[in-house]
Amino acid sequence: MLPVLITIDTEYSSGLYRRGEAQDRAANFGRTIACRSAAGESGIFYQMDLFERHGIKAVFFVDPMPAMVWGQVAVDEVVQPILQRGHEIQLHCHTEWLDFAQDSPVDDRRGQHIRNFSQSDQAILLEWCLARIEAAGAPRPIAFRAGNYSANDDTLRALASLGLRWDSSFPAGYDGSLCEISLPKGDCRPVRHCEMQEFPASAIAAHGTWRHAQLTALSFAEIRSAIEHAAAHDWPGFCLVSHSFELYNRQSERPNRLLCRRFEKLCEWLGRSDIAHSAGFADLAGDISDRSAERELLLMPHSAWRTGARMAEQFAANTLFR
Repeated sequence: MLPVLITIDTEYSSGLYRRGEAQDRAANFGRTIACRSAAGESGIFYQMDLFERHGIKAVFFVDPMPAMVWGQVAVDEVVQPILQRGHEIQLHCHTEWLDFAQDSPVDDRRGQHIRNFSQSDQAILLEWCLARIEAAGAPRPIAFRAGNYSANDDTLRALASLGLRWDSSFPAGYDGSLCEISLPKGDCRPVRHCEMQEFPASAIAAHGTWRHAQLTALSFAEIRSAIEHAAAHDWPGFCLVSHSFELYNRQSERPNRLLCRRFEKLCEWLGRSDIAHSAGFADLAGDISDRSAERELLLMPHSAWRTGARMAEQFAANTLFR
């Protein structure tokens, strides 16, 4: 069966903090991690309820950088509930939090993206983040995804020097991303690159380009068809991206009901699928990148019908159901 990695980038909002809208940790947590509102929740607790209902294991990439502002409690409050529910904790990092840090492990050096730092400084920041995750009670992460996908080849070398095995910062189908990892766009193969195993975020073919495998970028029908295509063509795995706040509209401060339904359909289908199963990085075979590099992975072909159906659904999500 095809391993499907449902990955949740789990992060406080530096943007809300910068604008003064949520400088209190609990308020920021409520709007970006739990996504609580009078209309209900749609953040990680809602997501984990669905995962548990359908027997799904997920990967939560947790960003510890806000601990530079609020202390270790900012990480503990995120990591510990995820651990208690049996999901995988991996590492995420948004370096823009350094703008608000009183004490930084890289002195006064700042950068919005991790690729803005030297390899040695990246290693220092990543080790600091790893220590925060472990202090929260989680096993030492073995996988990483850069905030905003903004990694470069030096990021991979820094990760390798710290003993991590997997990176998932390369968005194969996200044209114009901030990622500077030197891999070809549109290639979803897990590969060994710069001393690391790179497991790209998956993609489908679009009209003359690609479409990123993210919950807000693909309809449920497209996600299901893409997973079925990957299973039929013997892909070594499929990596779907989402965020802790992705199902929540922070402007109207309510769940996006259409996106929640999309997520619920995915969990229900995957939980009973006989061709695919949920997995974490710890479940992947150690030689997956070596085996997949031997051949090209064909993306699911573009379909005008599926694209049209998704555009209609996205229109509804952006207008009628927000």
